[in-house]
Amino acid sequence: MEIGIYTFADVPPSPGEGRAANAAQRLRDLLEEVELADQVGLDVFGVGEHHRPDYAVSAPAVVLAAAAARTTRIRLTSAVTVLSSDDPVRVFQDFATLDLLSGGRAEIMAGRGSFIESFPLFGYDLDDYDELFTEKLDLLLRLRESERVTWSGSLRAPLGGVGVYPRPVQNPLPLWIAVGGTPQSVVRAARLGLPMALAIIGGAPERFAPVVDLYRETARQAGHDPSALPVSINSHVFVADTSQEAADVLYPAYAEVMTRIGRERGWPPLTRQQFEVSRTLRGALAVGSPQEVIDKILFQHEIFGHQRFLAQVSGVIPHAKMMRHIELLGTEVAPVVRREVGAKRAGMA
Repeated sequence: MEIGIYTFADVPPSPGEGRAANAAQRLRDLLEEVELADQVGLDVFGVGEHHRPDYAVSAPAVVLAAAAARTTRIRLTSAVTVLSSDDPVRVFQDFATLDLLSGGRAEIMAGRGSFIESFPLFGYDLDDYDELFTEKLDLLLRLRESERVTWSGSLRAPLGGVGVYPRPVQNPLPLWIAVGGTPQSVVRAARLGLPMALAIIGGAPERFAPVVDLYRETARQAGHDPSALPVSINSHVFVADTSQEAADVLYPAYAEVMTRIGRERGWPPLTRQQFEVSRTLRGALAVGSPQEVIDKILFQHEIFGHQRFLAQVSGVIPHAKMMRHIELLGTEVAPVVRREVGAKRAGMA
């Protein structure tokens, strides 16, 4: 199994010039985190795209290009690219360039996004939410397939046999579809034969088993081999030397994010009791000692049989604690998970 990490590069709230200073420091820290993730043997590092003051990354490809210069083997992905409000030609060019700079380590994780700020920012109508993603995904797939593209749609100017450059090292450039459990999104990924990244940020993991079953069965019906289509489970994770330390470090940061977003969406504030329930074996959070996180990932693998697990840390965490989290994830958690999953597959062969 591939084990990786992704981040939205949370920054602490600060008025005026302090906000830019915080974002600059967060990006410097982020590059150190990617470099460490590469050194300790993690497989994937992803950065999200947001257009809000509480996150430092609005241009994932730019940040990942900087990371490419400081790493040698780790795969570099968006998590996610908000394709609905971006231009597929520019997305392809950005990530093809990243692929060249990194020696073939770039990936795109495309999704509709969980926030809507990018739509008015780039002049799109939220009434076209679904149609925008469908049409732009179609164009992005065409760009992956052919150097010269003829394409037309209703929400973007057509392309008449134009060449799109540069071309990436990888052919095709890897493209994952990120979903939150919406059946329409799951079915789309399956019918297109694209890998699926499923975000589990709340509730019991078992509740999401039908989502993965739907994906694999739809893929089979569409003529694809489900065993050849990887699934990624993306969850909130934080590893520390002890269970208590992990909980005590993450809870204030995580609760601040969930409560702040909750005010926007009508959720009640997160309590410590809810947090503690969520980090039990059947909860959504993998927060604890290395062994607790190993147990959580392996428990979820029994449910989903997935090929990739990506760990997100949500909230403003001290840089030193983040570095220790990455170190433990790479040196203590990932080797055991890979060994156990590999042994299980060998036993089933």
